Amino acid sequence: MAYAAPLRDIRFVLHELAGLEKVRQLPGGEEASPELVDAILDENAKLLEDVIAPLNRDGDLRPPSWSDGIVTSSPGFKEAFRSFVGGGWQGLQHPIEYGGQGLPKLVATPCMENLNAACLAFALCPLLTDGAIEVLLAAGSEEQKRRFIPSMIDGSWTGTMNLTEPQAGSDLSLVRTRAVPQADGTYRLFGQKIFITYGEHDMAQNIVHMVLARVPDAPEGVKGLSLFIVPKFLVNDDGSLGKRNDVWCASIEHKLGIKASPTAVLLYGEGKGEVGAGAVGYLIGEVNRGLETMFIMMNAARFAVGIQGVALAERAYRHAAAYAKERVQSRAVEGSAGPVAIVHHPDVRRMLLTMRTLTEAARAVAYVAAGAHDFAHRHPDAEVRRRNQAFYEYMVPIVKGFATEMAVEVASLGIQVHGGMGFIEETGAAQYYRDARILSIYEGTTAIQANDLVGRKTARDGGAMAMAIIGLMRETLAELDAEGSLSELRTQLAEAVGAYEDVVRFVAERYRGDVREVYAGSVPYLMLAGYAHGGWQMARAALAAQRKIAKGDVDDFYPAKLASARFYCAHLLPRVEALRREILHGATSTLAMPADAF
Repeated sequence: MAYAAPLRDIRFVLHELAGLEKVRQLPGGEEASPELVDAILDENAKLLEDVIAPLNRDGDLRPPSWSDGIVTSSPGFKEAFRSFVGGGWQGLQHPIEYGGQGLPKLVATPCMENLNAACLAFALCPLLTDGAIEVLLAAGSEEQKRRFIPSMIDGSWTGTMNLTEPQAGSDLSLVRTRAVPQADGTYRLFGQKIFITYGEHDMAQNIVHMVLARVPDAPEGVKGLSLFIVPKFLVNDDGSLGKRNDVWCASIEHKLGIKASPTAVLLYGEGKGEVGAGAVGYLIGEVNRGLETMFIMMNAARFAVGIQGVALAERAYRHAAAYAKERVQSRAVEGSAGPVAIVHHPDVRRMLLTMRTLTEAARAVAYVAAGAHDFAHRHPDAEVRRRNQAFYEYMVPIVKGFATEMAVEVASLGIQVHGGMGFIEETGAAQYYRDARILSIYEGTTAIQANDLVGRKTARDGGAMAMAIIGLMRETLAELDAEGSLSELRTQLAEAVGAYEDVVRFVAERYRGDVREVYAGSVPYLMLAGYAHGGWQMARAALAAQRKIAKGDVDDFYPAKLASARFYCAHLLPRVEALRREILHGATSTLAMPADAF
């Protein structure tokens, strides 16, 4: 099935829920006029539908190849990447002074979503490059910014994130890669990194690795990590490429999904380059404060992976809906002259609506967070920036964790809608499920996102940010009261908001007393928050749609959006209460079994 970007829903979310008009009024956001945003979305969709999306299936069948340290990309990827960067898409949200377009994150987010929907494996390369650019913008020296950022924005070079090692997965305190200082102020790196997305490829002239390593006599644990720029090729003072650095691709992984994205094992300091022993690296920021800096890139990547979840769910839903309209099978349950398309069967409708509304809710949650990010970075008032930054940081683990778990459910339902044909690779439904399965694992598993939500984002401030958000949800409940025609939806959301508040109080109050009890319910808390935030945004969408209908707008989109909101609140918000009970009363049974009994 050909990919078509969901521009109608995207525009609705941008204007009615995420506050694009308010973002436009921020310093530096003035250029994002409705006309310009529409043109960007249309041009982006055209490129993705015509050039990038056709790579999705073929890249899955013909993944990159490795030979003696050299990785050859899947057929068509190099040419498509030239089209992508040639159109300026890598620099959409990055500063004009380095060659970017300086547009708000809220404008870049739908373009990011559609890129991932077109071809998830392809989109991973720009995703990591965006993160590397953000690190340099936040912590790089002026010379480092000048030397590296423009070439990443124009697509001549790409970026990576090098954290994981064989013995150090999520626990970065175990990182062993060494960085030895040199007389000229550079460092020489020695070690091995694994699971490095686009760590080696032939789509760009150079690859800029962001590498966590330890200097001599560094403290143990994460407080002894420093961050380094390690380019594949050294960069001369005039910007030209110099000697091949001592970083070598030992192999690429064979994976369940995202097969067209090369996942590299990188060796540093094996004497494979032209610079002698040790890969030449440049310190970013201060010694032993690398993890703080790397969190900038990690947060950017975590939000982006949440958007991947939305994108993949959208693609899986559209694929399943098209199949359901075409596949004729069985008579209608109420009786029919002959077999009907399966979209008429009640349970198929239930599955399709579950897929659709989970996707729409997660999109709205993510876009609202993107709008808050723009306020946090552009608003002239420091207190407004602080509040929006706190909101955005609270939302990042929810966007990442909830949207990616949602994508797995949606992709799985897509296979179920296809029936036995969904289990056959040729229909394409299976690839969405295989690709989705990594999303809740990389850039921090769902449990890691949940631990962040519990510890840093809820317990640390005593639940203050969460309770402030719940206050905003109650304002929406008041709007629903005033509307009157959405009373059932209002009741369903009110129950979910009450359950959310109960859990936030439980986490804030019990964290100091029995931390294991709280963490036993950490993932349920994250999922509860995701469903509740989804319900909040779907309720806001229902209000907006109802207003349009009341004014006589005949666009068929609005009744459909109203129906989606009602389905979500009736069928998915009840999960919040079940999760509340699990969190408040389930810890004892989770922790009771001895480890030896597993």
